[in-house]
Amino acid sequence: MERAGEEYKSEEAVDRFVGKAWIKKRKRDKYYRAAKRDNYRSRAAFKLIQIQERFNVIAPGFKVLDLGASPGGWSQVARELVRENGAVYAADVVGMTPIQGVAFLRGDLREEEFLKEIISKCGTVDAVLSDMAPKLSGAKSYDQARAMDLAGIAFKVAQTCLKIGGNFVTKAFRGEDFDGFISGVTASFWMVRAYSPPATTKGSAEVYVVAKGFRPR
Repeated sequence: MERAGEEYKSEEAVDRFVGKAWIKKRKRDKYYRAAKRDNYRSRAAFKLIQIQERFNVIAPGFKVLDLGASPGGWSQVARELVRENGAVYAADVVGMTPIQGVAFLRGDLREEEFLKEIISKCGTVDAVLSDMAPKLSGAKSYDQARAMDLAGIAFKVAQTCLKIGGNFVTKAFRGEDFDGFISGVTASFWMVRAYSPPATTKGSAEVYVVAKGFRPR
């Protein structure tokens, strides 16, 4: 039986669960090829690069927490952006091949004990990132609800771990729960935007919620 939490992963980890036609299409994708060229672990790295170019959510010297980090594309980009004086912590329920300069924490974000472990290891951070997504079942409303549940978990971690004035980025899926989620995030940050980076797969319902200026209620 699947352990609670093991159904979430980054978008690029889905390849082993889908057919050969999808994999061939992925390999023709310009961001997939660019990731291979630039030694990023996933094409999702370019989504964070584009979010950074638009909103400047990470600065040199920042301490960053990357949730659902495996295989590590976002952690790689975050490590480059924080430079030598910054720190990146990656957390996931599944393992991740080590990245130089990134501290990896393995556990289920639904478990309070793991959240306590994150706090004890990281302290407060300047930015919380999440590219978590559910394994898709094909049932649109069900998948959207599960995706928003993961966004809610990421938001809870952000509320717990962010410094005042910190930034938050999470993947979300548009649907009936989306507006309510945006309202909740807006109450805790000075600026909130919904943004679809150019690297987002065409036709996808995914969108990134970008929030800056954490202000605890």
